[in-house]
Amino acid sequence: MTETVPDISVVVPVHDEEGAAGPLAREIATAFAGRSFEMVFVDDASRDATLAELRALMPELPTLRVLSHAQNAGQSRAVRTGVLAARAPIVVTLDGDGQNPPADAPRLVDLLLASPATVALVGGRRAQRQDSEAKRWASRWANRIRKRLLADDADDTGCGLKAFRRDVFLRLPYFDHIHRYLPALVIREGFENRYLDVGHRHRETGRSKYTNWGRLVASLSDLAGVMWLKRRSRRPGAISEF
Repeated sequence: MTETVPDISVVVPVHDEEGAAGPLAREIATAFAGRSFEMVFVDDASRDATLAELRALMPELPTLRVLSHAQNAGQSRAVRTGVLAARAPIVVTLDGDGQNPPADAPRLVDLLLASPATVALVGGRRAQRQDSEAKRWASRWANRIRKRLLADDADDTGCGLKAFRRDVFLRLPYFDHIHRYLPALVIREGFENRYLDVGHRHRETGRSKYTNWGRLVASLSDLAGVMWLKRRSRRPGAISEF
């Protein structure tokens, strides 16, 4: 019997998100009800009951797939694991903490599907961000500096809610923290981005995996690397086969 390939794969990286992962999976199922989709949750070696919580939901949610890392490898690697396992040509990513409302995700998918093939990514833009003032301030400055240096046309690369073409994502060079630089790398590959305002919620469980200082240290190295990748890019133009 031939297995039906879904139209949309929703990839969610989770690490120590007990109490948030289960409700998030149910919300995603509700948001995409009536569509051909699958959910791929990737547990990045959680130390709490996140994995058990998700596995217990599998009989209730037949579209749910659960993958697990043996060792903690970070958010970007968890996203890549999920995209590699995804069966659909369109991938949606959301943060596992539940701050990205899944109800917004179908709008990003619809815009991507309605766009020409040159558009490879639709990113969410948090319109009313529900974080501390210090975190919002650090994010605003980081976005301004990154946008100026990379010319990536994105106001909010920290938003985990994105929809993109799986084949384009798999063309991009992989490195840790790539999830913050997808718009720049998509442009580097010769494609375009689009953006939509989306909601943002308070974190109800767990705690953030990043600090402002940790983000700054990583971003300095990452920015230099992505700038180098942009400089070393050469596009072939149209490709003909005879």
